[in-house]
Amino acid sequence: MGTLHLLFNAVTVIFIAATMFAAGLGSTLSALRTAVTNLPLLLLALVANLAVIPLLGWGLAAMLGLTSAPFIAMLLAASSPGGPFGAKLGMVQHGDVVTGAAMQVLLAAIGSITFGITANALLTAANVGGAITLDVGVLVRTVAILQLVPFAIGLLLRHYAPDTALAWHPAAVKVSNVTFLLVLAGMLLGNWHDVIALLGTRTLLAGFLFSATAFAVGTLLSTGTWVRRTTLGGVASVRNAGPALAAVGLAFDDEPSILGALAAVLLSGLAAAIPLAAVLGRRRSPPTS
Repeated sequence: MGTLHLLFNAVTVIFIAATMFAAGLGSTLSALRTAVTNLPLLLLALVANLAVIPLLGWGLAAMLGLTSAPFIAMLLAASSPGGPFGAKLGMVQHGDVVTGAAMQVLLAAIGSITFGITANALLTAANVGGAITLDVGVLVRTVAILQLVPFAIGLLLRHYAPDTALAWHPAAVKVSNVTFLLVLAGMLLGNWHDVIALLGTRTLLAGFLFSATAFAVGTLLSTGTWVRRTTLGGVASVRNAGPALAAVGLAFDDEPSILGALAAVLLSGLAAAIPLAAVLGRRRSPPTS
């Protein structure tokens, strides 16, 4: 059991690092600069993803009366913006892919710093599971290293060695996708008793409603065309699994019930976000570039 635990942690670290390395390889300084300098868009995205959506997760968990483990999982997911699949939803809906990808990367980078603070504040305020608190300093430092360092390396490669970055990008994306599937499989299969127990609860409903409502929040708290707004809605609807997994490992010793609940929240969220993006995509023509 100890070996499996170490293997799961190793795959989780590879997933987090590969995801952000791929994000760096796929980004350009000009695209990030454009997103940063559009202050109304940036400020609204930050308010939506760092304040409104975390509070939304808390409100839904409380309203649906989730038990301790799903409640914690919901708060951790809600506190973690910038899930990489959010940028892919921009492609599915034929949206503003460049802006969506740039904002997803920015949110993931900023979330590396804010996640521990936000999650700790929500867990303390909700008093779920008996006054649980996170070691914010350790969590911020760990998540920042796991996310920001690989992203910075990828971004520097893209800037100074673009041919190499473009050649490495597909492989990095594959590693990210495969390890994400392995992490999800480990969360589900390694904690299947807890996952099955969730089928009779409102956890799956909570994850579905959270993602659908976050999609609406991200769309409304945006600027520009409807295409850009819904693209940022898709980015907001998908949370970043990496920091949440790091928190479960650091603060909860990979508690099986929390890992199972987190997998359920993430998967039910995708079950809401992907059809929404697909419906929008069917109503639009594919982008010309």
